[in-house]
Amino acid sequence: MHKQIHIHQDDHSDLTDDDLAEKVLSYIRYSALIDTSSLSVMAVGRTVVLSGYVSCEAEIGCIEEAAASVIGVHLVENRVEVEKH
Repeated sequence: MHKQIHIHQDDHSDLTDDDLAEKVLSYIRYSALIDTSSLSVMAVGRTVVLSGYVSCEAEIGCIEEAAASVIGVHLVENRVEVEKH
């Protein structure tokens, strides 16, 4: 008998804006291993807007790539900047 051990209950492309934004932020935390405490994610339909600050330029691309790979996201607008010390 085949047993399913993992269910992707949130892999639906018809999530509400808030649910999609939370899903993207969670995925960025998980996949990019970047401190997301200074990041904000807003979703409008299938468009995700990223804003806030990261510690280096390389993290900006990682965040955008992670957000774009989430099921349900069709466009990413990246407004993230490197934090100036």
